[in-house]
This record gives sequence, C-alpha cells and structure tokens, in this order.
Amino acid sequence: MAPRIAIAHDYLTQRGGAERLVLSICRAFPDAEIHTLFYEPDQTYPEYRDKVIHTSGLNRIGAFRRDPRKALPLLAAAAARQRIDADVVIASSSGWAHAFPTQGKKIVYCHSPARWLYLPEDYLGEAGRFDPKRLALAGLTPFLKHWDRRAAMTAHHYLGNSTVVSKRIRRVYGIDAPTLFPPFSPDVAEGPQEPIPELAGWAGADGFEGGHYLVVSRLQPYKHVDRVIEAFRELPDRRLLVIGKGPERERLLASAPSNVRLVEGLTDAQMRWAYANAAALIAASHEDFGLTPLEAGAHGAPTLALRAGGYMDTIEDQTNGTFFEEATAESIRAGVGVMDDHGPWDTRSVTHRAGQFSEEKFIADLHQIVGRIAGSR
Repeated sequence: MAPRIAIAHDYLTQRGGAERLVLSICRAFPDAEIHTLFYEPDQTYPEYRDKVIHTSGLNRIGAFRRDPRKALPLLAAAAARQRIDADVVIASSSGWAHAFPTQGKKIVYCHSPARWLYLPEDYLGEAGRFDPKRLALAGLTPFLKHWDRRAAMTAHHYLGNSTVVSKRIRRVYGIDAPTLFPPFSPDVAEGPQEPIPELAGWAGADGFEGGHYLVVSRLQPYKHVDRVIEAFRELPDRRLLVIGKGPERERLLASAPSNVRLVEGLTDAQMRWAYANAAALIAASHEDFGLTPLEAGAHGAPTLALRAGGYMDTIEDQTNGTFFEEATAESIRAGVGVMDDHGPWDTRSVTHRAGQFSEEKFIADLHQIVGRIAGSR
C-alpha cells in the first residue's frame, strides 16, 4: 500500500513564497491533508479552499489569524498539540511545523531555522529597545531555543531550501541537510495576463504602460523595501511598482514619491502582467532563497539583487540578472544604472535559467525522497 502522506506548514495567513511552495507539495501529493496553526482564507492563495485543512485551537481567535506573531508566547504549546496521523509528514517549516508530533516519518523542508531565535534583528527590524515585541522575545528566547532544538531532533530527514539555509541548519542543529531548491509556481508563469486598475494614470492613462522596475515582497523591515523606494526618489524618470502587504505598508505609503506605487491583493493574472511588463525585478533583502527572481525570469524579466543569500543560487551574473553590493539606496540606485546601461537582455537565457527550477523537477525529486524515507526503518 502507498504510504499516507500529510503536509504541515506553520500558518497559512499570507501570500508568500513558502505558501506557494506548499501548493507545489500539494500538487505532488494531491490527496494529502494540511495541518497548520492558522488558516485565514482571505489572506492566502485561493487554491487552499479546495484542500482539507486542520488548524490549532488558536485559529478561533481572529486577531491571531490575521497576525500570528501576536500569538508568539502560545505557539510552542499549540504546535505540540498539533498531532498528525500519517505514515509520512512533509513539514514546511520556518519555526513551528517541524515540531508537530506524528507517529510516522517526518521530513522537514526548512525555509530557515526560526529567524526570531537565530536572526532576531531580521525579525525585529527597527523595533526600539523597549518595544513590547523585543521585550517579549528576549524573555522567551532561552525557552524557545531549547524547545526548537528538541523539535528539530524529531525529524527523520531534513532538507534545506538553499545553500545558505543548509549551512545554517548545520550550524544551529548540527544536522546535515541536503538542498532541495523550491520551484517557481506555474500559476505565476503560465496563464492570461490582466492589467492592474490602480495603475491607471500612473502607468499611462489606462495603466497598461510597462517598463516599471518591480519589487514583490512582504512589507517587513528586513526586506529593505524602504531603501528601494528611497533609491527611486532620486530616479524621477523611472517608475517603481511595489507589490506586497505587511506591517510596513502605511509607513512606506507615507514616504513614497510620486514615481512609486504600492499595490496589494493582486490576482495571478495581474501578477503575470506585472512581471511580464517589468524592465527588471529588484530584490534587496538577504533572502534564504527568494522565489521572485525565478517568477520574474519565467516571463523574461532579469533581476537586480543584493549579492547575498539565496540569490547566489539562482542568479547567474549577466545571464538572468546582476547584483548590487549593499542594501542601501545608493548601491541600489547604482545598480539600476548598470541595468539601464546593459541594454536589452537575452530573454531566452533568462527564461532558460528559470526553467532549471521547474515544479516538475521539484516534484520528481520530492517523490524520490519520500519514497526512500517511507521505505527506511
């Protein structure tokens, strides 16, 4: 008999790369049920409405569904009660799903060991010394580090989503985790395109004019979207389209110059239009992997990225993009100048590089890993 497969994920409350990755796992194992701490249908991808999803008891609290960070002191206990009955659990984890108990085998697909524990400044951003979030994290960190490392030891197999994450898993847990690169989503790469109504009058009279630089990112402090916006303040003849939502949104809206537009909640068809009509994507954060250069590349758009982290796995300099050296407005602005001077990019080379990270390859590799782990003793 085929093993019973279940999927675990920290929480399904946003539209990000990790949530798209889980959809790819769902396509690999379409009968698998999903276990997660929180599920907010209106905040994540609509495909999840067709799945069987098991949530924690905390999911009844609307404020936690909208922003799971508010439940931080309660999440370790909630994760310990999220028991899964399956032969193999594939846990997509950035801090919680790797701890869900199961009697079967557990494969952890790690996006990163918990940032709030091991890279706290990335998580806290510009939170002040006496910010409640900083104070709460300081008090919880010793307990959560002990809890987190014990949870990691319950896995039968670890996978890192990039070279940098596999190294971090080794440093934090002492576990050798081979790398399995995530795919870009076919939902972004293929299908009809639809212009974005909010761009009317900004991208031409009807909003159909392309040629914008593009940022696709959660609006968190460590994503450095504010520095990209600041770079474009001094580039008034260039337009910057920012797609994303998060706690930084109001601050960024207040500071954005007229050549910058922020939008959120787009359909896949509108995302395809944004990518396909972009001059280039800008990726300014220190990402563990970062799917957006592949999504842009599937449409032939090159990427200007910070020379760090997972972008070193996906971007070949001068093939599907190039790099800037620091996450500062000055360095980003200089990078835009390099992109402008480059001239037209070879779209065939850009799309070929993206194709090396296809969903078909990811699914085939994952099936092989699951089969091996399911058959092991």
